[in-house]
Amino acid sequence: MDIRRRNNVTVTGRADGPVLLLAHGFGCDQNMWRLIVPALAQEYRVVLFDYVGSGRSVHSAWDEKRYSSLAGYAADVLEICEELDLRDINFVGHSVSAMVGVLAAAKAPQRFSRLVMVAPSPRYIDDDGYRGGFSADDIDELLESLESNYLGWSAAMAPVIMGNEDRPELGQELTASFCATDPDMARVFARTTFLSDSRADLGTVTMPTLVLECSQDVIAPREVGAYVHAAIPGSNLVTLDATGHCPQLSAPEATTGAITDFVGSGR
Repeated sequence: MDIRRRNNVTVTGRADGPVLLLAHGFGCDQNMWRLIVPALAQEYRVVLFDYVGSGRSVHSAWDEKRYSSLAGYAADVLEICEELDLRDINFVGHSVSAMVGVLAAAKAPQRFSRLVMVAPSPRYIDDDGYRGGFSADDIDELLESLESNYLGWSAAMAPVIMGNEDRPELGQELTASFCATDPDMARVFARTTFLSDSRADLGTVTMPTLVLECSQDVIAPREVGAYVHAAIPGSNLVTLDATGHCPQLSAPEATTGAITDFVGSGR
């Protein structure tokens, strides 16, 4: 199958500019980047895509076994990179896609130059000496609710994930994005996301890395950002004056500025 069509790949910006590959998180699609793409496209070649099962990807290409691990999503990323022959990639991964980027870069380090992790979390469940933000019971309850009534779960959880109660339109947008995702595929992606433990993979990162966190985020609290920063030698940690788990929507100018300050012009 044509990879570009399978993952609904779109390319915009400067054809001769440094490459920015933007990877969305669970329940989202490439549309979640729309508020920061125009500014980035002035200097960069911006590549966007939808994971199989999300957005306008070819859903018939979805395979439960493949997408039951983060490695399956990393395979999507690498196949897109190969199809477009992308080099010196500045990978920008939101939420769980930050860890997908870590896996992809470990598999093909020659293709990647920088990693930007937006609201990352290597593990959502608390552990001895580690705060992920959720207990094991919390995650079990979350997944049970999602699996029994996905649309109801989406309507209840999306505003919590987005934060910014004074801007309800943001929560409504995330709800719509969740509800547009195929429920069966979303259930698999959710289990893959919330039960993952990628802490050991952080030690494989050798490229310049930006850890971009929000000042308040119920999904990835600041203890998580501090953990990721400490686990990746030489990484930069930037805390945005923003709330919620999706700063590309709630604080697009600050998010764009942090990315461009870190990546630079690449020239």
